[in-house]
Amino acid sequence: MRKDGRTEEEIRPCTIECGCIRHAEGSAFIRVGDTHVLCVASVSDRVPKWLARSEQGWITAEYSMLPRSTAERTPRESTAGVSGRTQEIQRMIGRALRAVCDLHMLGTWSIVVDCDVIQADGGTRTAAITGAYVALAQAISWMIQHNLVRTWPLSAQVAAISAGLVQGDVLVDLTYEEDRSASVDLNLVLTHKGQVVEIQAAAEGNPFSVEQLNRLIGGASKGLKILFEIQRKALEGIVVRS
Repeated sequence: MRKDGRTEEEIRPCTIECGCIRHAEGSAFIRVGDTHVLCVASVSDRVPKWLARSEQGWITAEYSMLPRSTAERTPRESTAGVSGRTQEIQRMIGRALRAVCDLHMLGTWSIVVDCDVIQADGGTRTAAITGAYVALAQAISWMIQHNLVRTWPLSAQVAAISAGLVQGDVLVDLTYEEDRSASVDLNLVLTHKGQVVEIQAAAEGNPFSVEQLNRLIGGASKGLKILFEIQRKALEGIVVRS
């Protein structure tokens, strides 16, 4: 048993609240244990300049951690400058969302999903991806209701979860303390159809085996099945498809 009472492959309690931002086309507040992330999707009629004549839309993401989302205050990145870690996570979220969307079906519209970490206890990037999909689905539903998009462009759900090797054991959905002590860290992004969008895996010291990698992916995949169901329930009665 882990310190919080979970078994090795058990995920933390997860809830997703939709429509929590009044003015946004889509929003989701996701709680994964003590990691809380607000995801807000905004629709714009402008695409990046390099897509101006492509007749396709665009989806991107921005990510930030509030100054007291962690144990000690950190400066706002708007003041201190965007870190390499933040840029990496923003790109990861954007890639995950674009992987399940036909951008040509968006016409010349763009969607930006802002992911703000209110409270952090490990797995902020994976929680952001899982919540961002829910916010994105709401925004696209809004576009369909307002005749901006004719056909539902999302081909699948997408979500993410962490896993790690801690003293030789495969643990799924790591807390910050578990992540710090893991000899191997993995972040897995999948669609609900079992398709891989992204795998981030790294040894903190000694190399690890392919067998260990497969164990990590297997444990994480089981956790993702639960997250996909939570996403579906959160969107029930909210999303309108064409």
